[in-house]
Amino acid sequence: MKAYWAIALWSLSQASLACLEIEPKLSQGALVWGKVAPGNTVTMDDEALDVAADGTFVFGFGRDETGERTLHVEGSEVCALTLKIEPRDYRIQRIEGVPQRTVTPDPEDLERIRREAALVASARKNSRAAVDFAGGFDWPVTGRISGVYGSQRVYNGTPGRPHFGVDVAVPTGTPITTPAPGVVTLAEPDLFYSGGTIIIDHGMDVSSSFLHLSDVTVEVGQRVEPGDIIGKVGSTGRATGPHLDWRMNWRNRRVDPQLLAPPMPAAPAAQ
Repeated sequence: MKAYWAIALWSLSQASLACLEIEPKLSQGALVWGKVAPGNTVTMDDEALDVAADGTFVFGFGRDETGERTLHVEGSEVCALTLKIEPRDYRIQRIEGVPQRTVTPDPEDLERIRREAALVASARKNSRAAVDFAGGFDWPVTGRISGVYGSQRVYNGTPGRPHFGVDVAVPTGTPITTPAPGVVTLAEPDLFYSGGTIIIDHGMDVSSSFLHLSDVTVEVGQRVEPGDIIGKVGSTGRATGPHLDWRMNWRNRRVDPQLLAPPMPAAPAAQ
């Protein structure tokens, strides 16, 4: 078994042995991928997982998933492994000073929010049978981590939904690069909550979202590679200062990008 930062990259080519070697404890918010013999099927409980032509498969756990899941491999190999989802402690953040209109939207804004939610959902459905995620992820920007996955935010005293991304506080205009290869499925300059927003499909229902951008420099359908600039940091939408909010999804699960990236580089020492 090869450790890939906080996820596990599993090789199930020797299924009977691999089931004994795989770490069965995985945290809430984890995204995991591995490989089986081509032609095998993989299920998690009753949920069929996509398996690429080379045998790569992927799955993830949401913020509040608990209990156990059983992973099944069938075909030229037969394997069953029980996975235990480890709970995490999430913190509460109180944020004041956001525009009250974004905390309690009026009816016109609510209609706009519904339209934009449908647009985002459609963009996430445009996934390909690619395995662009399998090379791992890097930070799209580097800087101070100012918000973490799973935390509950209270805006102007009103509890909001849990935060599903990792925030990196850097100045407005800081270039953002794609953390892994993929294809752009959404490139919007001004959504109600998330402002300038980009979604990149990394294949097999794994996607990254980049929120609050001051500039969007890619187009829908564009192929991007690690290091390509896709936009610039801003504070558009519901934000109180410039930062990048990086989020990731697998199917309808929101997973934690910070578990996939290497440790954040330390800031240079002050001169």
